[in-house]
Amino acid sequence: MREPDRETGDGRQETRPNPVVLPDIPSPVPCPPSPVPRPSSPNSCPPSPVPSPPSPVTARFRFGAAILAAGASTRMGTPKQLLVLDGKPLLLRAVEAALASAAWPVVVVLGANAESIRPILARHPVLITENPAWAEGMAASIRAGVTTLQQFSRSLDAAVIALCDQPAFSADVIAQLVMAQRATGRSIVAARYAGRNGAPALFLREHFSALTSLTGEEGARALLNGNPAHVACVDLPALAVDLDTPEDFAAMAKRSGYSQTNSCS
Repeated sequence: MREPDRETGDGRQETRPNPVVLPDIPSPVPCPPSPVPRPSSPNSCPPSPVPSPPSPVTARFRFGAAILAAGASTRMGTPKQLLVLDGKPLLLRAVEAALASAAWPVVVVLGANAESIRPILARHPVLITENPAWAEGMAASIRAGVTTLQQFSRSLDAAVIALCDQPAFSADVIAQLVMAQRATGRSIVAARYAGRNGAPALFLREHFSALTSLTGEEGARALLNGNPAHVACVDLPALAVDLDTPEDFAAMAKRSGYSQTNSCS
């Protein structure tokens, strides 16, 4: 497997192609601020009382992605990263979605069961980092993922934090987060589902320090649901489905018509 290209000590890039140049996005963000009060729904992005002026749009927007896959899958009873849905392990579905987007590099954070999970990533151009503090909760994995992104490149403008157990996660979801950031100028853009903001989410580099200082089980929830002047959201209700129990997995497979197996061979 070819190692992802790294940034040299003197600032030069080694063979990695130039970052993808995103086109100007004329369409509004799916959850635009509205000067006219409108009824709010707990399942949709709330209006902002004062529109936030967009930041200047740059021709280049460099962002990486960190996929969190360090949990022990206690409620599932088996590593859910390896559960096969429609012929592919859940973790690989998330990895390939990120690789199909403009994100570079893609970091995968492993922890519990790392030795059994690592082999499925062997043919994919990702950076793997192990989180020895995985039992602490999601915050430790966010710290590990963002730290690895920063070590890979000092020129990233943003990071997308994603989970490995949301079947609806896709390259298009990432593109919508990026478009929302460009349209609103907000420094955080989150997916919104089940009445609140959550992962996946995009954070500009000004939040990297806060992300690498997180502690506890809740991860970045406080940042995602904090000051609306800093946070935009995109309504993505399909992402409310995550797979934590065998019943979740069976229901998802039945509802979507996917084939399922308990693990990959």
